[in-house]
Amino acid sequence: MRIGLLTEGGYPYAVGDSGVWCERLVHGLGQHQFDMYALGGSGTPAALPSNARVARVADPGGPDTGPAGRTLFERAGCGDHRAARRAYGRRERRRFIEAFHQLATGLCTEDEDGAGLSAGGPTAGLRGAAAFAAGLYALADLARERGGLSGALRSDDAVRTLEAACRAPGARRGAAAAGLPDHLAFVEHLERALRPLSLDWYEDDALGAVDLCHAAAGGTTALPGLLAKRFFGTPLLVTEYGVQLRSHYLSAAGADRSGPLRTLLAALHGRLAGEVYRQAELLTPGNAHTRRWQEKCGADRTRIRTVHPGMTADRFAEVGEDEESGDPATLVWVGRVEPAKDLIALLHAFAEVRARQPDARLRIVAVPVRDPGSAAYLAHCKGLAAQLFPDEAAGAHAVGENPVTFEELGGPEAPTLEDVHASGAVVVLSSVVEGFPASLVEAMFCARATVSTDVGAVVEIIGGTGLVVPPRNPRALADACLALLRDPERRYRLGAAARARALELFTVEQNLAAFRDIYLELLSHAPVRHRSGDGVPFAHPAEAHVPGSWAQKAVAAGTGAPDA
Repeated sequence: MRIGLLTEGGYPYAVGDSGVWCERLVHGLGQHQFDMYALGGSGTPAALPSNARVARVADPGGPDTGPAGRTLFERAGCGDHRAARRAYGRRERRRFIEAFHQLATGLCTEDEDGAGLSAGGPTAGLRGAAAFAAGLYALADLARERGGLSGALRSDDAVRTLEAACRAPGARRGAAAAGLPDHLAFVEHLERALRPLSLDWYEDDALGAVDLCHAAAGGTTALPGLLAKRFFGTPLLVTEYGVQLRSHYLSAAGADRSGPLRTLLAALHGRLAGEVYRQAELLTPGNAHTRRWQEKCGADRTRIRTVHPGMTADRFAEVGEDEESGDPATLVWVGRVEPAKDLIALLHAFAEVRARQPDARLRIVAVPVRDPGSAAYLAHCKGLAAQLFPDEAAGAHAVGENPVTFEELGGPEAPTLEDVHASGAVVVLSSVVEGFPASLVEAMFCARATVSTDVGAVVEIIGGTGLVVPPRNPRALADACLALLRDPERRYRLGAAARARALELFTVEQNLAAFRDIYLELLSHAPVRHRSGDGVPFAHPAEAHVPGSWAQKAVAAGTGAPDA
């Protein structure tokens, strides 16, 4: 099977959380061919296995990425609005205005029951999500035929059309209050978001040649998959391990943006996510938290299947099987140092723990990050720790020691995650905002009892194998930590149950098995499309996808049938 893997700012050009699961997928499913389509890729890609290749790369932050040499707009110069306007003739300009009006109407109005067709054309009376979708696909058709879409989206025509949609009867209250600066800022953002419409990926030798599009996120990342489905009927699979739409809502609340602009931005990303969710053959959220967001945005729950992220468990096996490891009085926290992790509440909770159990200790192990703001937050936390816990010394001539230590993962005191988890009895998560906390799964692999705040997918991950308390509640956090520090047998029972649960649900093997089945299922339901150069249809039987089967051995040997 040939998979078009759609990524944005991730694999194979980025390392870290955004690309890990894609890398494991490509390496783990060697029986499939992966064509990588990367938005925002730059630099040297990571080493790819023999079954994967980089098919296309585009920079959404760069100039117009329409196919060079085939459109009037690129030849005219997309940076000049007047040249862009001249690039479209009267007919193309009319098509653009009509399509953009539909899209803007869909953004500026709410969905209405019974909204339908009118005498003005097949889409003239559509409102809400239907109008947005009609305008989006009309713009895609125009970009594919004539190019020049990026410049047109920055033209005066686009600004005037948006202004008219915002002031039309029935427009959202926030959109109706938008002024010219809001219209200009939104049009600029919209042009960047819709640049995938102008890519040269929608050809018979590109996305037209794949059997399945697999988007590594929703929103803009999945937009090429939407168009591949429209132009070629290619099935679309969307995997989300975080809530991208929620991130857009939070980012739209910046102090430098007006209320009307935030309304328009939220409408854009909400409409785009909703259209992706409705058109995808299958959605595979990484947790129930993401699943609920997808359902709220209009996804059909019958086409949603939770697939938990796969994590490597082997490296934690030695720690998880060692029942005697760990200081029975030490709490461990591991993660990125940032305000969302609420280390302030953790330090206040530990102050109460120390008051009731004086030998308790706390290790705060920071994962290295490049965010300059993390250094200031870390300094603030260290200052608070110094105030709450003065250095303690055994005598007048001894050097004092603080019960709270701040370390960096990879340093002399905390070389690996295994060593960090092995040093303590209880692992603590104190966050006020989380998606799918990988550090919690790693602690479970190490058979550690955990105390966590009830945020994101925490309860789904823990499943009764750890203690969960409300966020921003230091006293509840302290009570839960003390309960486990004082009860070794309970710690052991919870840790053993946590390890068993993690090995069952969160390993790389279960993740790969799920996607292996999903790929075959989606392809079995898709229409058969025979393309020139593919050979004889059905020359390779379905059994050829099963490792070790007679069919796979026959195909590898260059035959089409089992040995006689």
